[in-house]
Amino acid sequence: LFKEFSSTSSTTAGGTVTSRVTRNGNAVMEKDLLNHEDLAGDRGMIDDIFDETYREKEGPKPPLRYVWRNIILMSLLHLGALFALTLIPSAKIQTLAWALLCFVVSALGITAGSHRLWSHRSYKATLPLRIFLTIANSMAFQNDIYEWVRDHRVHHKFSETDADPHNAMRGFFFSHIGWLLVRKHPDVIEKGQKLDLSDIKADKVVMFQRRYYKPSVVLLCFTLPAVVPWYFWDESIVISFFIPAILRYTIGLNATWLVNSAAHMFGNRPYDQNINPRENPLVSLGALGEGFHNYHHTFPYDYSTSEFGWRFNLTTAFIDLMCLLGLASDRKKVSKEVILARKMRTGDGSHKSG
Repeated sequence: LFKEFSSTSSTTAGGTVTSRVTRNGNAVMEKDLLNHEDLAGDRGMIDDIFDETYREKEGPKPPLRYVWRNIILMSLLHLGALFALTLIPSAKIQTLAWALLCFVVSALGITAGSHRLWSHRSYKATLPLRIFLTIANSMAFQNDIYEWVRDHRVHHKFSETDADPHNAMRGFFFSHIGWLLVRKHPDVIEKGQKLDLSDIKADKVVMFQRRYYKPSVVLLCFTLPAVVPWYFWDESIVISFFIPAILRYTIGLNATWLVNSAAHMFGNRPYDQNINPRENPLVSLGALGEGFHNYHHTFPYDYSTSEFGWRFNLTTAFIDLMCLLGLASDRKKVSKEVILARKMRTGDGSHKSG
């Protein structure tokens, strides 16, 4: 069920390891890379692997163009979430439990769905599981799967450059939420249009969601979470709407955004000290395992996004359960030998005390 990447032979799925020097502006990064052709042959893609040839354009940066609709809606959403916090003491325990369930399901739609399955193709899922993850993804309301995958692959391929949608070099606020409040940098749009997304276009479940995304969000992100407590255990309609729908949705957004912001700024870098992403256990707790970010950007094709299995990683446990039930298969996993070798070559040494 596992497919491991090993450095013991040049003919394995992980291929040989090479060392290269990358220059982007004044930055100089020494990168150790698995053979991309072998990796592409196994997953059918390399568009989530850093592109060393990209150069940022010289000259002044384009001016910021604010998207006022998003600024107003995000402001109202967070005000609604603050109001929802005041309602928690009045809510029934069933409502709070339902809100937590909605949070976990919607988060899995992002972590196990649009991220690990569709963006990185780190495991395979059967039709029933893909349908479930698509439903969960609509409940999460973070753009449809097609758009999410496109932006995320661009993020990996051009990480921390002008072509990165939420470039952390532009500051915490920008990488957290600001990138959604302004127009994309022209390089983000240009590079996104050049990605090979044929695998996503070929998935009928994903394209069905894209076609009916808006009504699916109204139904699954807001209506269903609010109606269930009101209908089944006579919860106040105000509490039913503001806690399982608005507050749960807002927390889910910020948990995902922290992967883009905090996990790119705070933490150690045991795998590659030459890249910005960090290991951040607190982010992993909130984002169901997505905070092991130095590891993830070093080995983006690992289905667990971590070398530690289920530790702070509910998504990995979920995928493993799906494999046990026969709903998922072909999990990609980097071998311990490759991980240790990478730590020794490019890590910051923190693994020795970890």
